[in-house]
Amino acid sequence: MTEFVKLVRIVRRLRDKENGCPWDIKQTSQSLVANFIEELYEAVEAIECHDYEHLKEELGDLMLHIVMQAQIAAEEDEFDIEDVINSISEKLIRRHPHVFGKNEAKKDAASVKQNWELLKQEEKKHTRESVLDGIPHSMPALIVAQRIQEKAATVGFDWDNVQQVFDKLSEELEEFKHAYQSNDQQNMYAEMGDVLFSLVNLARVLEFDAESALRATIKKFEHRFKQIEKYHKENDIDIRKSSLEKMDEIWNIAKENEV
Repeated sequence: MTEFVKLVRIVRRLRDKENGCPWDIKQTSQSLVANFIEELYEAVEAIECHDYEHLKEELGDLMLHIVMQAQIAAEEDEFDIEDVINSISEKLIRRHPHVFGKNEAKKDAASVKQNWELLKQEEKKHTRESVLDGIPHSMPALIVAQRIQEKAATVGFDWDNVQQVFDKLSEELEEFKHAYQSNDQQNMYAEMGDVLFSLVNLARVLEFDAESALRATIKKFEHRFKQIEKYHKENDIDIRKSSLEKMDEIWNIAKENEV
């Protein structure tokens, strides 16, 4: 923990009103939010790229933000970094009775996750009116949708089997097709949302993370499309004047080379 204590002391020095850094002194909890979010997404990208050298750096940046936020709170007599650490330590012990409790058998991962949500709901029952409360809607919509579905499932609002989810997805697709055929723009918009929500439900039931799955597909699309661009550039061909058939041909070659 020597290194962590060193980081805390560095941040305190940076925030020192007399001998610190003017930029760091000027920051508030609110002013750091945008950078905090950016660092988080950079860490996520490093994880998805399996770039551990980059991930090491980004985790450090995230830790800096956590320590900085705690330092600002300490200056305002709200809490300090020790309070933050004690709080999460107590929460982890409290929400893992199968590990830290007495004579409690370990469960499978799905049961543990559900029990975590139930314990969380019990802790928050005096401050939250709904089991769906507490999800930041500033997160990507796919993540919000999956978290809402997970929370609803903890009280039994869930499908009995995966076939029912497939059936629901087919139903929503048919409703979207009907809205499209009727040229009902408002209904199309609503049904598109229902289709996406059902796809997230399918991912959840199959224990996939919808956001990560979509991000992987985006990355795959980018790679293949850039191969199309590369071919046209190397052959001095204006891609805008190329045929869809030719682009599909290069796309499929890029796809085969990935396997």
